[in-house]
Amino acid sequence: MKNIKLTIEYDGTNYCGWQKQKNGVSIEETVENALIKVLKEDIKIIGAGRTDAGVHAKGQVANFFTETGIPDDRIALAVNSLLPPDIVILKSEGVPMDFHSRYKAIGKRYSYSIINRRMPSAIMKNFYAHVPYDLNFEDMKSCIDCFLGTHDFSAFKSTGGCAMTSIRTINYVNLFKDEDIIRFYIEGNGFLYNMVRIIAGTLIDVGRGKINPQAVPNIIESKDRKLAGITAPAKGLCLEKVYY
Repeated sequence: MKNIKLTIEYDGTNYCGWQKQKNGVSIEETVENALIKVLKEDIKIIGAGRTDAGVHAKGQVANFFTETGIPDDRIALAVNSLLPPDIVILKSEGVPMDFHSRYKAIGKRYSYSIINRRMPSAIMKNFYAHVPYDLNFEDMKSCIDCFLGTHDFSAFKSTGGCAMTSIRTINYVNLFKDEDIIRFYIEGNGFLYNMVRIIAGTLIDVGRGKINPQAVPNIIESKDRKLAGITAPAKGLCLEKVYY
């Protein structure tokens, strides 16, 4: 028996999310089915976290146990031959038996991408949230450091999550602009349900002038979801990396 770690990239557009569900095809189910065909075993994969429908990943991580004799690094090649083109196993590697993709994770990095112009993009429509309103980038940039540190992020979570606590630590945030593209990066020890999308939505509302940038610290302190911004569309969100 050995423990195999997978690093997975996917376009989440055509899926109901990472987790297996009755109402659609998931990333988890698709990868599992391909593994079962290749390894001829009843495989159950463990994901580092759940991404919602339409959310993408460049560095999702999963692990599973197998008795296969296929070399660890060759598993990725074999499984990719059976996966649809919008899911790719970037790497397969053997890890210690006690490695758990979820419980051993110490942090995650997400990005949120916006295309800010009057007309949407035909080419980038699945990966960028389209915001047709003028955004004040300097106002958006001025308040991102408020999210750094350890806070109760209750104002930035949707109902339906199962987290035991709303306290999270954010150790990196940044916002970049290149012509009509705005990209937000955030890294922390964990994230609540829809937390990154609500922070991104709050920044969008700051850019539109609907929320004063100076009010953001008070919104965090309030723990009141109604004071924060919109939940930005899923398609702009990407899981960049999981840290161990």
